[in-house]
Formats: sequence, structure tokens, C-alpha cells
Amino acid sequence: MRQTIKYEFWVGLFLLLGIGALVFLGLKVANIQGFSEAKSYKIYATFENIGGLKVRAPLKVGGVVIGRVADISLNEKTYSPMVTIAIDERYHEIPETSALSIKTSGLLGEQYIALSIGFDDGEVEMWKEGSRVTDTKSALVLEDLVGQFLYGDRNKSEADKNEEPTVQ
Repeated sequence: MRQTIKYEFWVGLFLLLGIGALVFLGLKVANIQGFSEAKSYKIYATFENIGGLKVRAPLKVGGVVIGRVADISLNEKTYSPMVTIAIDERYHEIPETSALSIKTSGLLGEQYIALSIGFDDGEVEMWKEGSRVTDTKSALVLEDLVGQFLYGDRNKSEADKNEEPTVQ
């Protein structure tokens, strides 16, 4: 009897540790920070096309994550995608002349936002809560690139055929 309780205790402990490890792994894979959120400020950027960008996608400078996409919505007036980005407060000295572009990790990897730091001549404002970024570059969609490659030259040659030759 005593031996059975001992085995049940160790099996139960092993099972709890296994479940805890699976939860930890799931949180890591899902890029969830945990229960404590770092203090951040939010900026807003409008893009023409965000491709497959998702909420919680990283904002990177030279490969270092400094923030994450907090929300993606559609501007009701312009029908352009508006991305809300939460940047860690440690990085509060980013000039407003900086630019954002949507990039892809590898050929078919996840999309992220790359930040190109702008110049700071002393008179330039820094990003703060509620800043709107105007210098943005949309995502390159692989299907569009393949379509341009396959059909781009054909459409151009058909347009050239339809034009009347001009005499000089």
C-alpha cells in the first residue's frame, strides 16, 4: 500500500512537470511574453499592403526586437491597413525621420517590421505615444512578384504592338 502511494506521487509529479513544460513551450512558440508586459508606447503606421503581417509580429532594428505589432485595422476613410506598434519604452530616442518597412524572414518565413533609424540633427522630434509614421514601405508579396515576372514583359509587348508607330 505504501509503495503504491509513493509511485502515484512520483507519476503525478512527473505528469505535472510534463504539462508545465508543454505550456512553457507553447508560450515560447506563440511569442507570448508572459504575464508581465513591459512598459511601451504606441505608434501608428499606414501601409498600402501588409501581406501576411500578424498581430504580435516583431519590430526589429538590425535583427534586435524592440517592439511588437499590437493591432491591425483598416482606415475607414482611405481603406488602407493601419498598424499599431508597441515599442519598448527603453527605445524612446527614435527620430521621426525613421522609416518602417515590412520584411520577410527567409523566403517563406514570418513577416516582421524593420525599422530604419533616421537622422537626428537636434531639431527633429522623437517618436512618442500616438506618433504617426508617414515613411513606410509595404510588403513584397511573392505572388505579385511571380506574376510580374511571368506576365510583366508580355503585357508590355502587347501594349507596344497596339501603339501606332510615330514618324519623326
